[in-house]
Amino acid sequence: MRGILMAALLAMLASTVSAQQGTVMGTWLTASGKAQVRIAPCPDAKSGPICGTIVALVEPRGPDGTVVAPDVATDWRNTDPALRGRKVLGMPLIWGFKKTSDPNTFEDGQIYNGENGKIYNANISLQPDGKLRLRGYVGIAAFGETQTWTRVN
Repeated sequence: MRGILMAALLAMLASTVSAQQGTVMGTWLTASGKAQVRIAPCPDAKSGPICGTIVALVEPRGPDGTVVAPDVATDWRNTDPALRGRKVLGMPLIWGFKKTSDPNTFEDGQIYNGENGKIYNANISLQPDGKLRLRGYVGIAAFGETQTWTRVN
């Protein structure tokens, strides 16, 4: 009886992990390796079906270029002076996407680039290899940049 219960528990855990790996939901390491972003359903439906927030930073730097503690890092590059003092941890990074016929592809959203303080249009899709493809652009997607993010969990 105990063996059957253990097998059922392991099967349930395995299905949870594989279900998460087949979705854009989860925590991702950005292409630069400088941040981890958690993608989850948006807390407000007006923001779209998925939103991403920064949950971890790797050696963040302050305005003078020195490394600062992640919990004190601010958005000092933001083009909006009113937002330059906000904390980077917990900051929204992606929002405003629309669902497509593919449950793991989202279009016409926004992505914030903390390295230059600008917001870009974006598309996101989960690739067959389990990596996340983000295409940020101005105007049309053909004139943009693609990044690949790697799943952390």
